[in-house]
Amino acid sequence: MRLVIARCSVDYMGRLTAHLPMAPRLILIKADGSVSIHADDRAFKPLNWMNPPCKLKEDGGTWTVTHGKTGEKLVLTMEEILHDFSHELGVDPGLIKDGVEAHLQELLAEHITTLGEGYSLVRREYMTAIGPVDILCRDAAGATVAVEIKRRGEIDGVEQLTRYLELLNRDPLLAPVRGVFAAQEIKPQARVLAADRGIDCVTLDYAALRGIEPENPTLF
Repeated sequence: MRLVIARCSVDYMGRLTAHLPMAPRLILIKADGSVSIHADDRAFKPLNWMNPPCKLKEDGGTWTVTHGKTGEKLVLTMEEILHDFSHELGVDPGLIKDGVEAHLQELLAEHITTLGEGYSLVRREYMTAIGPVDILCRDAAGATVAVEIKRRGEIDGVEQLTRYLELLNRDPLLAPVRGVFAAQEIKPQARVLAADRGIDCVTLDYAALRGIEPENPTLF
């Protein structure tokens, strides 16, 4: 992780153009190659960013970040660098689920056919370079399916699954991989984003999966 605080301007050139005028900003350069520019507000959301795969070229006072697939660019014009610090964070252990999410994962793995007739489990906590996929399974046709499980399904969860799918689909032994976003409650905005990205949404009935109801565990 490299943290740079600099007085700079930023120009984005791609499907559209955007300009951030000269001001002090925080620049995060992560080990995965991503670059994001932050102000001292907006909580965690960056002003602009470039997701991997991308490459940073530093040429004096001009830093150019180029996306490896689309050719989109972020051009940072540096007036003054106030702080430049790098630190190796190592491999992240991943998100530790709360009790309900962890139990949902266990129950769904045990009863994977509740996702559909003919489904089979590959494994729970399938590790990727950016963290573990909750469940990796195969459908009746043998196609790979990645399942992300949340207690409350929001946009961040869909974004997380999207990143996993991008990585998994690079593996010729798994591709093509489709996604299922599963939660006890899924926000409307999350459903819209999931549909736009070809991800199926499934609402989980926790009580039914636990066997509290007399019926067989179901998803609805």
